Amino acid sequence: MITLEEARSLVFASLKVLAPVRRPLANAIGLVAASTIVATEPAPSFTNSAMDGFALRAHDVATSPTRLRIVDVVLAGQSSPIVVGAGEATRIMTGAPLPAGADSVCAREDATVDADGRHVTIERIVPLGDCVRRAGEDLTIGQTLVRPGDVVSAALLGALAAQGVTTVDVRPAPRVGVLSTGNELVDWSAPLGPGQIRDSNRPTLLAALRQSGLEPIDLGAVRDSPTALREAFDGARAHCDAVISTGGVSAGDADYVKVVLGELFAPSARSMQVAIRPGKPFTFAYDESTGTPFFGLAGNPVSTLVGFELFVRPALRFLAGRRDLERATMSMVLDCDLVRQRDGKIHLVHGVCRIHDDGLVHVERLARRGSHLLYAIADANCLVIAPDGDGFVTGDTVRAMVLDDGAMNAVTASGRR
Repeated sequence: MITLEEARSLVFASLKVLAPVRRPLANAIGLVAASTIVATEPAPSFTNSAMDGFALRAHDVATSPTRLRIVDVVLAGQSSPIVVGAGEATRIMTGAPLPAGADSVCAREDATVDADGRHVTIERIVPLGDCVRRAGEDLTIGQTLVRPGDVVSAALLGALAAQGVTTVDVRPAPRVGVLSTGNELVDWSAPLGPGQIRDSNRPTLLAALRQSGLEPIDLGAVRDSPTALREAFDGARAHCDAVISTGGVSAGDADYVKVVLGELFAPSARSMQVAIRPGKPFTFAYDESTGTPFFGLAGNPVSTLVGFELFVRPALRFLAGRRDLERATMSMVLDCDLVRQRDGKIHLVHGVCRIHDDGLVHVERLARRGSHLLYAIADANCLVIAPDGDGFVTGDTVRAMVLDDGAMNAVTASGRR
């Protein structure tokens, strides 16, 4: 056996970030920038009002109340030719340019307009610059907006749009092929014959890829045949940035995946026994001609998902140019015992965690353990990492990977958060 870190090091030693592509700005959300973009305009581009109210000179309203003469109205999208002088004010709407002479704005709710509509009483002292958005306050010309490695978030996309940016250089989301192997598999919509099972690994992985913002490609199910597997892998590398297969990597007579990957991609192919449970058998290969990594995961469904989290997901994020490869791992309080025996392996145990009133994250319960028990982990939102040893008891602090941080705030059945 090799350690988890040794196995992960073998994977990452081969990977190369995908080449950049130019995309329309609207299609860049969630992708990683591949070039630097600087501001070509100040933002805001002109000094404007942050409120509906009255543009005035702060010097004129140093005491309260103060009565001023209204000399103009400025709407958003317009400008005023009037220069605001002593004892004068201009009606102004949010986003309208601040007229010359004015240096501050009094909000409408802090002012009373005379019945004649020609004068206004300012009912508070207005500090200099109050409710004014200064030109260049957010961005100045030449300021760096985007650096290589930055993820294009909704807010960043909006800031780029405000600068008139229409296209960006980004690392594409990897196109990831998924295939299942096994003579016993039938499609999930098909009736079952003797000894057959419906393929659950493929839809599970396709969904996990979509959930991770990646581009899944369904490569179907492949029989336990070296010829069929060779054709499937050989075809996949032509149009996939990475390929995931499940099954065929253990020590059975029909476990051909590790053999075929070894034949196709030697010397990069490695068949490993990793010191983890579940997910011990793992095969990795790298096609030097296309730069396509191949991940051969164990076939039991829980093992498949554990392998995806430990090896595949972080590797795919690396291909996409992400800096944050790993899910968050944090300390949590166990609300139940975690029983295990010494076996030289790290145990990965699915659980349900919540934030409690004490401000700590608690693992409220652990899923039933068994690499075939897929439904048992359906509501799991964390993966407890149990090093080799005798386990933990209620109240102990453990390290756990957060699989769904949104679910940590959900109300439990008892009403406790």
